Amino acid sequence: MKKALLLVGCMAACFSMLSCTKKAEEKEITLVMAEVNPAETIAGQMDQAFKQKVEELSEGKIKIDLQCSGILGDVDSVMDLMLKPHSTIQIHRMSAVNMAMYGCKKSSLLSIPFTFSNKEHFWKFATSDSAEEILDEPLEVGLGLKGLFFGEEGFRHFFSTKKIEKVEDFAGLKVRGTNDKAMQGLIAGVKATSIPVNYADLYVALQTGVIDAAEQPIANYLANHFNDIAPYMIFDGHTLGVMEAVITKECWDSLSEKQQQILIEAGKYASEFCRKLSQTEEDKVKEGLLAQGATLTNVDDIKPWQQACADVIAEGASVDPIFYQEILNYAKNDAQPPRGKKIAK
Repeated sequence: MKKALLLVGCMAACFSMLSCTKKAEEKEITLVMAEVNPAETIAGQMDQAFKQKVEELSEGKIKIDLQCSGILGDVDSVMDLMLKPHSTIQIHRMSAVNMAMYGCKKSSLLSIPFTFSNKEHFWKFATSDSAEEILDEPLEVGLGLKGLFFGEEGFRHFFSTKKIEKVEDFAGLKVRGTNDKAMQGLIAGVKATSIPVNYADLYVALQTGVIDAAEQPIANYLANHFNDIAPYMIFDGHTLGVMEAVITKECWDSLSEKQQQILIEAGKYASEFCRKLSQTEEDKVKEGLLAQGATLTNVDDIKPWQQACADVIAEGASVDPIFYQEILNYAKNDAQPPRGKKIAK
C-alpha cells in the first residue's frame, strides 16, 4: 500500500513539474492592434476591453499593444501593411464596409442601407452561426486575414455645415462618404455630389468648404469634434456602423490552439462589452452635443430615404440574395438560422 501511495505521489509530482515547466516555457508575445478612432470612442473602448481580457486570460503571456487615433495610419495604410508578409501590425479593428472594399462580398451585405431595423436585430445576427460565415470570409477569399469578433458603433447619420431636415435638403450638397457602391449610390440617390476625402482630412475638408456634409456614428461625430464646424446632424440611420476585428493569417497560424482560444473568448467578451456600451454611450453623446449647441433632427418617416436608395438596396442584395434574406430574418423574434449550419473555425 505504501509503495502504491509512493508511486502515485511520484507521478503527481512529475506531472506537476511537467506542467510548471510547460507553463514556464510559454513565450510572451505582443500583438500590435491598430485603431483609427480615439480611445474614448465606442470602438476604442471595445478594443481596450479586448486587450484587457486577452491579457487577463493569458496571465500576461499575450500582450496587446493597442494604438488608437490613427497613430499607425489610416485604414488603407494599415491594410496595405497587414496584407504583406511579416506585418508589424497583427490586429486591426475596421468597419464591415472596408472589408467589402477588399473583396469580402458577404461583408458588403451588412452595409446595405436600412438592413438592420434596430440594434437588437444586429446583435441577434452577430451572435449567430451566420455571422461566423462573414468572419471566415477573408480567409476563404484568400485575403490573408481572419475575422475575430463583431461590434457596432451605432447607426450612421449625416451631418452638415448647413441645416438639413429632409432628403430634399441634400440636393447639390458636396458629401463625403465611404468609397463603396452602397454609400456612393445613397449619395447619388439623395441628389448630392460625392467628394472623396480621407478620414484623417475630414475635419479640415469641412472647415474649408471642400465638402458640406459627411456621415458618421454619433459617438465619432462628437469625439472628433466635427460638431464644432458642422453642427447639424439628422438621424436618418442609413446604415449601422458594423465593426469587425481581424487578425493576419500569418499571426493566427503561429499561435497555439490555447492562444487562439484566448483571442476568441476575449473577442466574445469585447462584443458583449460593446453591446452594453453602445446605447448608453449614445444617450450621453446626445446630451453632450445638445449642450454644445448642435442641432439634432429626428426622422419621423424613413420611407423617402428608403425610396431614394431603392436601387442601391436591390443591387447590394443581389450579391447573395439568400444570405441577405437570412440576415433580414434575424429581425423576427423567432428567427432561426435557415440552414442551421455551424461553421468550423
